Amino acid sequence: MALAALVLGASAIGFGPVFVRIAEVGPVASAFWRVALSVPLLAFAAGLGRRGRSGRGPLAPLIACGAFFAADLGLWHWSITLTSVANATLLANLNSVFVTLAGFFLFKDRFSRLFLVGLALALLGAGALMGENVELAPERLPGDALGVATAVMYAAYLVMVSRLRRDHSSLNVLLYTGIVSAALLLPVAVASGERLLPLTAEGWLPLLALAVLSQVLGQGLIVYALAHLPAAFSALTLLVQPIVAAFAGWILFGERLGVLAFAGAVTILAGILVARIATLRERSPQGEPRQAS
Repeated sequence: MALAALVLGASAIGFGPVFVRIAEVGPVASAFWRVALSVPLLAFAAGLGRRGRSGRGPLAPLIACGAFFAADLGLWHWSITLTSVANATLLANLNSVFVTLAGFFLFKDRFSRLFLVGLALALLGAGALMGENVELAPERLPGDALGVATAVMYAAYLVMVSRLRRDHSSLNVLLYTGIVSAALLLPVAVASGERLLPLTAEGWLPLLALAVLSQVLGQGLIVYALAHLPAAFSALTLLVQPIVAAFAGWILFGERLGVLAFAGAVTILAGILVARIATLRERSPQGEPRQAS
């Protein structure tokens, strides 16, 4: 159940770039509306906090979680303006490496060779998937650096969510993340000088789709899954996202996908499968995962 939720959540987020592309507002503004429009939906679902908040954990980690998520969205959209979309997407998906490193150095998790093989396969597949469009140029280095920073911020967000789910419900985490992220992204969008409001009534539809599909459904399923699956494996499985984004671009916008891209998609799925076998082997006799992350 948790694995299915994780894959569905990653797939839902994979459609996010499509909505950002057709939105009538700027990229950071679309990130702001993605979280801002999700807040009333989440508040309603949580019964205005009565059912969504467990009351067992402090608020400071929730606020930090929202700050990491806002930094992830803001840095990624900023990196797109300074480097290619392919570069930004590929580098942002290095978060699985940073989650694994955090588990090893901060929480003393131990990862089997089989899991590391799965991780390497998935990352190799991601490189192949985006490889035909990746560009190496000195002028793109600032944007590439921001892409790596994006991966670090999202890794921090995933690790925080994994820990928060011990004391807070999914709705509680999502609600606070949305409130804090919106509060931080709005001034960035204003300072960037980009368009904040859609030009037409129909222009709200991509923003609503971002809020419902990418934030409420996509992130909601991921947050739910992180209470039941190791963070490192979850981060690796999120590499389903660029597969969905690539194929959505192919179907909707006619963006070319070569043989290398198809091979990359298959390699990512193979890496996830290998990592899943590794995590199942590492479970204790009682069925509880040994990894703390």
